[in-house]
Amino acid sequence: MVTFLAGGTGTPKLLDGLGPDGPVAPSDVTVVGNTGDDVELGGHLVCPDVDTVLFHGGDVLDRDRWWGIAGDTTETHDELHRLADAAGLGDGPRYLPDDAQVAGREIARWRRFSGVAEFMEIGDRDRAVHLTRTSLLDEGRSLTEVTRTLAEAFGLDVDLVPMSDDPVATIVHTVEGEMHFQEYWVSRRAEPQVEEVEFRGADDAEPTAEVLDALTDPVVVGPSNPVTSIGPVLALSGVEAALAETPVVVVSPFVGREVFSGPAAQLMEGVGLDPSTAGVADAYPFADAFVLDTADGTELGRPVVRTDTRIDGPGDAGRVLDAVWEALDRVAGPEGPR
Repeated sequence: MVTFLAGGTGTPKLLDGLGPDGPVAPSDVTVVGNTGDDVELGGHLVCPDVDTVLFHGGDVLDRDRWWGIAGDTTETHDELHRLADAAGLGDGPRYLPDDAQVAGREIARWRRFSGVAEFMEIGDRDRAVHLTRTSLLDEGRSLTEVTRTLAEAFGLDVDLVPMSDDPVATIVHTVEGEMHFQEYWVSRRAEPQVEEVEFRGADDAEPTAEVLDALTDPVVVGPSNPVTSIGPVLALSGVEAALAETPVVVVSPFVGREVFSGPAAQLMEGVGLDPSTAGVADAYPFADAFVLDTADGTELGRPVVRTDTRIDGPGDAGRVLDAVWEALDRVAGPEGPR
């Protein structure tokens, strides 16, 4: 049994390496998805990091963009923009008023956006997932229950669970003011300088029983952004303490000071972490071992396994996972994945 912490695209790419011939069967893998990036857009709850794993496991993920459903149409999205243009309503992102941010369904607190001229492109099949998710939540099911229901519909082999059934919103404080992470990344393309990152609601949120149970197994932190992809998970009470008691292997998203993709460097610098592999290690004091690229000469003072960590397909993912299993064997012994 092994647990992966997932945010962004790094962990889903790594999951490509799982297979029936590996040391761990997909059915013995739990994936804990970050929900700090979630937004309520036009009344529907969108869970980007969870959905990337969902669509990946269902073999429908758009692998050119690593989000959304391959071959999806965007007729509803296009019509929303046509109506907004025709009515002179302007463009997004359009936050709902402050009092609306804490009204309605609790899971959407602090991250509610109008659907007028929606600033995130949502495909038509993709939207059906969000509509189903939100409707099941409104019927009284928890986000964990809903996620497992959707995972069954997509035929996932792994057990996919959200980090919490409580609302946590990743708010990026910038020189231009505070904004939800999706505005910072999707709309503003990570241009405003970061001053701080807040996980709003984390002090009152709890990891689920399913998450805490999964954290008793060896844990793999994929090559994800440590601030906004993994940070919200670590902000939950008891998570770092649990990780300190179990073997943890981290795959660095950097090669030295070069990041593979995304805004990790800007965000790390904004919160006082060095934008590098060394900074990643500082972000994870509980980590027992690391998988680094062969071109990365960073010395960490903790066990390191080196390989080519670039992942462009299942073969690459399998190579990196082999390094992960080797690292787990070093630090977990008989408790490792083999």
